[in-house]
Amino acid sequence: MLRLGILAHSAEGAALCFRTFCHTGSAELGPYDHPDVTLDLAAMARSMPAWESGDHAAVRAVLSESAARLARAGADFFVCPDNTAHMALELPGPAGPGADLPLPGLHIAEVVADRARADGRRRVGVLGTRFTMEGPVYPRALAARGIAAEVPDAAGRRVVHEIIFDELVNGVVSDRARQEYVEVIGRLAARGCDAVALVCTEIPLLVTPEVSPLPTLDSTRLLARAAFDVCVGRRPMPQWRGGPVG
Repeated sequence: MLRLGILAHSAEGAALCFRTFCHTGSAELGPYDHPDVTLDLAAMARSMPAWESGDHAAVRAVLSESAARLARAGADFFVCPDNTAHMALELPGPAGPGADLPLPGLHIAEVVADRARADGRRRVGVLGTRFTMEGPVYPRALAARGIAAEVPDAAGRRVVHEIIFDELVNGVVSDRARQEYVEVIGRLAARGCDAVALVCTEIPLLVTPEVSPLPTLDSTRLLARAAFDVCVGRRPMPQWRGGPVG
């Protein structure tokens, strides 16, 4: 079996991805069993000023360091359980040798969009950080499969973003926040969405299928299970090494 590298950017989402990957192994391979996995996490504090200033190249540099450590640790491929981080990972690398990341990776938006297409979705609401909701990653990935992307209105985007950074990335899950997210999803349903993509990897800790007004696309668990499928040979080895997709 192949070794997975988890290129983490936020602790809570990465931990959920790690646990899901290992639990999938136990369910499919037998008690206590799963493919080898290595997780690398640089403190998000190193990247947050660059996110706020829009310096995605600086974020990519931090993520590239983690990718290099995963490669040295023997990972065969990586996943990054952070949707926003893919805005930086999709940038071209620095000029010259080593322009690409040192190992291939599964792209989280491609995994989510593939599942949306398989489920027959036509209009998907997108919940994530402000950077993700207002960025190009999900509109591109969904449009490539003939699926429309919708985001909450400005007030809804503000609520979703603030709860992520004030609570979810810090391991705080509150009933108040859950109700606010449910209301945002309800408004997306009223606009014609037939599913909602939970594309901040912490959101599935707050919004479960049982409380969501729409069917959910859980980016964290979808990514972890896709990674497991690569490790055991059910899914092809990824070829993407950062940079633009498609």
